Amino acid sequence: MVEHSRFRTVTAHAILWIGIAIVAFPVYMAFIGSTHEASVIANGQMPLTPGPLFVENYYRTIFIGSSGSTREPVSTMLLNSLVMALSIACGKIAISIISAYAIVYFRFPFRMTAFWIIFVTLMLPVEVRIYPTYKIAADLHLLDSYAGLALPLIASATATLLFRQFFMTVPDELVEASRIDGAGPFRFFKDTLLPLSRTNMAALFVILFIYGWNQYLWPLLITTRDDMQTIVIGIRKMITTADALTEWQIVMATAMLAMLPPVAVVVVMQRLFVRGLVETEK
Repeated sequence: MVEHSRFRTVTAHAILWIGIAIVAFPVYMAFIGSTHEASVIANGQMPLTPGPLFVENYYRTIFIGSSGSTREPVSTMLLNSLVMALSIACGKIAISIISAYAIVYFRFPFRMTAFWIIFVTLMLPVEVRIYPTYKIAADLHLLDSYAGLALPLIASATATLLFRQFFMTVPDELVEASRIDGAGPFRFFKDTLLPLSRTNMAALFVILFIYGWNQYLWPLLITTRDDMQTIVIGIRKMITTADALTEWQIVMATAMLAMLPPVAVVVVMQRLFVRGLVETEK
């Protein structure tokens, strides 16, 4: 029985490590490519060991940029993506938690109608409403601005639904206890609901940050200046149509740098993220 259990454990770990190797190998090759010359990558003879140009390539990527269609340094694109992702994540959570609080704890006319209108917007992704959204942003002079990058994507029906479902599980005794203590709606929200929602907000923050960081279509439409483009758009513009002109070492270095902020967010908030997804008893 012990040998059979050990065999299953070894097999499970072996499969796990094989899966990790399959996923991590392209990332490792991208890192290797970022330390060599472009000719080494272009001729298909890239080795499996790092090259001698690590410092030079990454310095040029971060502070100088490529010679392709985009000439902005990656530090500028990283800043734009960071501002956009943080604005979208924090804005979605703030608006959603306030909306869910109003729907659950306040009694006003057409309360459920408002909720279902919010819920129906799940069927309308950005691609469906892209033209009217762009028209409104242009009329409000939001092109090439951080507000234009984040505000049109800041509402979230999914987060509102999740917060509403969580608030409905909060015992009524907590509401009654707050009333007895003389707490008003704002104090109950700040002192009771926000601490209870911490793990939910952490899980949503990770998901929404990655969602905002990986946006491609909307930043492509809303930005016309190189100094306002995001890292995802920058990677695409670095890859030119003629392979001989593409500085693949800069492209791969940019791709490696683009992965760092999402990975850092997941690592830092991993414990709260997992608790927010699996915790059932609040």
